[in-house]
Amino acid sequence: MTAVTDLFDDAADDATRSAAPLAERVRPPALAGFVGQPHVIGPGTALRRAIDEDRVPSSIFHGPPGTGKTTLARIVANATGAAFEELSAVQVGKADVTAVLGRARERLGAHGRRTILFLDEIHRFNKAQQDALLPAVESGLITLIGATTENPYFEINSALLSRCALFEFTAHEAAATEQLVGRGADDLGADLEPGMAAALAVAAGGDGRAALAMLELAHATARSRGTAIGPDEVAEAAVKRPVRFDRGDVHFDVASAFIKSMRGSDPDAAIYWLAVMIAGGEDPKFIARRMVIFASEDVGNADPRALELAVACARAVEFVGLPEARINLAQGVAYLALAPKSNAAIRAIDDALGEVRRSGNLTPPAAIRDAHYAGARALGRGQGYVYPHAHGGFEPSQRYLPDELGDRRFYEPSANGFEARLAELLEEFRRRRS
Repeated sequence: MTAVTDLFDDAADDATRSAAPLAERVRPPALAGFVGQPHVIGPGTALRRAIDEDRVPSSIFHGPPGTGKTTLARIVANATGAAFEELSAVQVGKADVTAVLGRARERLGAHGRRTILFLDEIHRFNKAQQDALLPAVESGLITLIGATTENPYFEINSALLSRCALFEFTAHEAAATEQLVGRGADDLGADLEPGMAAALAVAAGGDGRAALAMLELAHATARSRGTAIGPDEVAEAAVKRPVRFDRGDVHFDVASAFIKSMRGSDPDAAIYWLAVMIAGGEDPKFIARRMVIFASEDVGNADPRALELAVACARAVEFVGLPEARINLAQGVAYLALAPKSNAAIRAIDDALGEVRRSGNLTPPAAIRDAHYAGARALGRGQGYVYPHAHGGFEPSQRYLPDELGDRRFYEPSANGFEARLAELLEEFRRRRS
């Protein structure tokens, strides 16, 4: 009966493998077949030495999808003398983790054998579920390998994170993706026209799993037509290039790149990052708000019209909406990127806020305090106030800052754009006051 059972199990395994996606079928079982991520697993790296010496620490593998996180974890499983347990945080809960920890305790007590727990999509675990892992990791009962496409500093409990080594996986280089495509083509027995492996690598955008999925679809199409995989088959398989954009790490990275490109006066880069946000489904109101802030924070009085245009873009987003509002946003982004820059406004207000935090709310000079009510004059309010319009618009003897601050300066205009003229005016007013 056992032989018959083994026969059926083998047949089931073969059927499962043949039905599995290409990415699963060509997944390498050993480090020799691993592609990409040389900074993580290349010769001489800390993780490579740890795997070779069977002392892999509790770790978090984080990075974009299709970059080898799960593959490397399974290679660790094949290379280690420890027991290996694999769970997906999408499908399991606290009870499943508790069962794994129970088995790990039995192995360690009965045979002295360690347990490695690979937890895919670890960011899907809530705080309580992650907390359940902490004592086991801290005591060494298990070695945890968590995989996530999110920034671990946003999604993993700080206590758990501090007990794990972090390894960041990056999007595959084109050469690495082409190597994966070649491996997949061998498995399929596919015939590719020259340049098509490179075309698939470009279309995948650094995602090895996506490249193999597109290859498999292109192969099926080509086979039905009786041709090799050519540009038409690749184009049909790559109908939509994946846009990696979410509300976590990538969202903040792209928003940062967008702002810094405008600040660096590079409209081409700024419009590219604008396109990434739009294609990724970013709320256009968020983009418009960042532009309005930028207009004052980074352009300021070097070009006062920048704020007007940014506000107009925000109104256009409300009034028109996407997809047409992309044009309004692009117009505004190009203008902001090329406008003369000044951060004098943000430096001034932040410096003034710092002074308020240090010295508190100081009393205004008596001459400029409110004097509209009966009895104000008897209290000295408004006495000595000089009406500027009666003196040609400026009276140098009038003080406006609290006496305790003396001639403290907050606003220091730049020499860029229109603000250069403001700098000249301010310098003249300050000279006359002194």
